[in-house]
Amino acid sequence: MGKAKLAPIPELTIPRLELCAAVLAVEMSELLTEELKIKIDRTTFYTDSKVVLGYINNQHRRFHVYVNNRVQRIKQSSLPDQWRYVPTEHNPADHGSRSVAAEKLGSNSWLCGPAFLLNHESLLPEKGPFELVDPESDVEVRHNVTVLKTTTAPGALGSLRFERFSKWTSLIKAIAYLKHIAHSYKPKDGSSCSRWHLCKASLTDEALSQAEHIIIKCVQQEVYKEEIKCIMTKRAIPHSSSLHKLNPMIDDKNLLRVGGRLSESKLPSHETNPLLIPGKHHIATLLIRHHHEAVQHQGRHFTEGAVRASGLWIVGAKRSISSVIHKCVTCKKLRGRTEQQIMADLPAERLQTDPPFSYVGLDVFGPWEVSTRRTKGGQANSKRWAVLFTCMSTRAVHIEVIEALSSSSFINALRRFFAIRGPAKQLRSDCGTNFIGASKELRLDPPKPNEATVDDYLRKQRCSWVFNAPHSSHMGGTWERMIGVSRRILDSMLLQAGNPTLTHEVLTTLMAEVTAIINARPLVPVSSDPEAPLILTPSALLTQKFNPIETPPGDFTKADMYKNQWKRVQALADTFWARWQKEYLNMLQSRQKWHRNKPNLKEGDVILLKDKQLKRNEWLMGIITKTLPSKDGVVRKMEVKVTRGKTTKTFNRPISDCILLLSSME
Repeated sequence: MGKAKLAPIPELTIPRLELCAAVLAVEMSELLTEELKIKIDRTTFYTDSKVVLGYINNQHRRFHVYVNNRVQRIKQSSLPDQWRYVPTEHNPADHGSRSVAAEKLGSNSWLCGPAFLLNHESLLPEKGPFELVDPESDVEVRHNVTVLKTTTAPGALGSLRFERFSKWTSLIKAIAYLKHIAHSYKPKDGSSCSRWHLCKASLTDEALSQAEHIIIKCVQQEVYKEEIKCIMTKRAIPHSSSLHKLNPMIDDKNLLRVGGRLSESKLPSHETNPLLIPGKHHIATLLIRHHHEAVQHQGRHFTEGAVRASGLWIVGAKRSISSVIHKCVTCKKLRGRTEQQIMADLPAERLQTDPPFSYVGLDVFGPWEVSTRRTKGGQANSKRWAVLFTCMSTRAVHIEVIEALSSSSFINALRRFFAIRGPAKQLRSDCGTNFIGASKELRLDPPKPNEATVDDYLRKQRCSWVFNAPHSSHMGGTWERMIGVSRRILDSMLLQAGNPTLTHEVLTTLMAEVTAIINARPLVPVSSDPEAPLILTPSALLTQKFNPIETPPGDFTKADMYKNQWKRVQALADTFWARWQKEYLNMLQSRQKWHRNKPNLKEGDVILLKDKQLKRNEWLMGIITKTLPSKDGVVRKMEVKVTRGKTTKTFNRPISDCILLLSSME
């Protein structure tokens, strides 16, 4: 059976016409089912419009009335899974609206049906489910409408709104304004104020006092509802209540106060019977913060006294006050401690058994005044500095005196060190102002034109240089400790000599003796065992002498020098490294401080940047822009952005120079 209809006037859109054809197909199916009087097992509908198939399979979007009514008519007599898609060239319904030559009418699919009904697999129609073709631009699809429903909570003013305030004075002013506005809507009693307005003249002492009572009463009725019922009915307060030891009472303003045992004292009534405030409520935080600022950010004892003197009794006050002070940003600025983190593992170069001075830590210390020449008016003095090189594994030291803090002087000292101790694999130092030419971070006098830099020299020596983070002297404790020891030994030498006038030669000699004394120090506790008289010292490896003794008497030939000398040297070296691994390395196992993991600083945290050259009140605030985790995933260095005036700079700093003010998670 075939049927066609004319398009109505005015003309409809193509999707609407296709939808009307789908409705006609459903009506024809009902007609055939009714007239044939036979049982039909299954009915399948075909259309060449994917727009119509999207309408029929839609479950989420809404349509305008025209499309919605016809889609509902289709779904009334069919299911979405009964519909199939057929290409236009295989759809016989198209011939009902197109001309066909008479000689081709007998072979046309209008009379014989489409080819896919003969079970040709290659022509099987496409099955669903089908989605809307373009729901965003389809004019028949209604736009999503968001409906908001507002309900009012039963009861009076709730204390949840109090949490929107961060200051106690702002809260009581807001309540005073609201109370005044509420009275302005009542019949006029001679007042010029009416309806909604902001009247600052209403903030009188009496109005603010009434606002405080309204706030406290609201909170008390919410938190201590059961206790108030017990007092009103003259029943005992249960022991599970936090107020059972305070003997609470209700005053003439229906406020809950402490009963206590001081009724016969001569104290003011507000101190004898203070108002009860729940310690875990937000208004307790506001009150503590208010009185903490009133005592100029002093400690818990001052703050608690100010709260009690104002006629308030905060339940669990000590814990609440400590919590507020702990979070106070101003207190962190004034007295906050710098951040700490668990001590990091030792670097690999401190645990290697490489030859001495393969991995070196260095620093410059001084200066000292030395006499360079005599003049008619006295002596011409100049300054000298010293570069201390320390072996990262054996802890031996080597000191070189330099004449100036320049790249040339440092390279000469480095050349002398390499000539005596051999080339090093790695140098490590801090980023202080003691080096030039090695990096842009080293802030000393720039090298002169055509002057070699430290980088160039180290590149030729195939030696790398590792810098610790700026302002992190604790990361260079290996050489900082040796510098302190060197200074004390040198001060003792100069004191015994009566602080003589130093010359370059005398200072160089003293530094050599200081080096010998430091290298002769024991690396491990001295044993009292008579069977182990040898002391493990750095000089034992450097000089191959565990116990220096005088040259034995006798005549020795040149051949005797080579008999067992190499065995002795090797045996002494093996003895040193064996004892170094068994006795010295075990001493480095434990952490002397910073034993616990602390929360890592994060990007976005606001910190106070420590600066030893400024007073604490002048320290700058900054924000962490990037964290630099160590190998163990712990953050010990980061990049901090600081703004001073209109200038913004970014610094690389350790956590020991930072005081956390506000976390990005708060």
